[in-house]
Amino acid sequence: MVARRTPEEARATRDAKLEELHEQLHASVERLVTGEDWKQALVFASRFRSRSVNNSWLIAAQHLAAWEAGRVPEPIPTYVAGYRQWEQLGRQVTKGQQGYGILAPVTGRFASATPADPESWRRLAPREEPRPGEVVRTRMVGVRPAYVWDISQTIGPEVPLPPTPQLLEGEAPAGLYDGLVAQVREAGFEFLPVPHEGMIRGANGLTNFETRQVAVRTNMDDAAQTKTLAHELAHVKMHGPDQEEARQHRGVGEVEAESVALMIGAAHSMDTSSYTIPYVAGWAMAANGKDPIQIVQATAERVRKVAVEILDRLDTTQISDGTPPGLTRDAPEREPHKAGTPPPRPARARPARATEPARKPVPARGL
Repeated sequence: MVARRTPEEARATRDAKLEELHEQLHASVERLVTGEDWKQALVFASRFRSRSVNNSWLIAAQHLAAWEAGRVPEPIPTYVAGYRQWEQLGRQVTKGQQGYGILAPVTGRFASATPADPESWRRLAPREEPRPGEVVRTRMVGVRPAYVWDISQTIGPEVPLPPTPQLLEGEAPAGLYDGLVAQVREAGFEFLPVPHEGMIRGANGLTNFETRQVAVRTNMDDAAQTKTLAHELAHVKMHGPDQEEARQHRGVGEVEAESVALMIGAAHSMDTSSYTIPYVAGWAMAANGKDPIQIVQATAERVRKVAVEILDRLDTTQISDGTPPGLTRDAPEREPHKAGTPPPRPARARPARATEPARKPVPARGL
């Protein structure tokens, strides 16, 4: 009979795993040395954009190690989900397969009778009810280790692959250009297609916050115009006058805009070889007094969130975001147990992975 762990032992195990994951993540970010490395990391993140870039990079590193050890057939995963999530789809983790550790959010409920006052919020106990007149909000208060498996580590009913856009050279995905133009206009900007670059200072595109205009030259092929339009839409969403810090470091701002365009293109199977990202060590050092590793992580997550926001509002055919088809909500991602044995009994409810209050079932956007 296996001895039950004490709460102190469980916390020590959890903290050790968190430290291991943070070290692995730090090492992965340190390896992003060149613009090409950054592009490859974002292309991977576009395939798993339902999760944070931190978790997508953790999954990438651990899956590659599993492939090198001969435990999975391909170096790049297809779909990843938690143990219980795969069970929802009728699949089981294969005996001997190790889960990939990720950082799952821990949330808490906070209440306030004067929500405009930041100091008035108090954290509610697990079953505590708010007082009459109080507003309740859920916030992320920490992270815990959680585990996911690639579909190649599971057995069960076939999971259908979603359609993938098939593009010819220089061709843009159907509806993408018009969908991006619509979002530019919805943001309150006028869209101006111009005949040549001489009208916009020799650039491919230009965003003017004073006149609230976005211009893209039309003497390029459809794919190049669409990529440029995505770049300018990223500027609209990320680099306005109210975004003071982003505007202070133009180098980082250009990286963010180009990276959003890259993720949007990659999500539509567009060729990303022409995207230009400057040397990572250079732009990450642009913000004086800040850790370049933290700048890289923060930049990547800002890029992912804006790219996902844009992609979610497009009526286009896109590649999978890494969530298995048919999975409409997140079941708790549990501590791994020996695969192939009966799963543990259901535990008491844990904090959900999502940081928002419960809502109608939709494809999950994970940490």
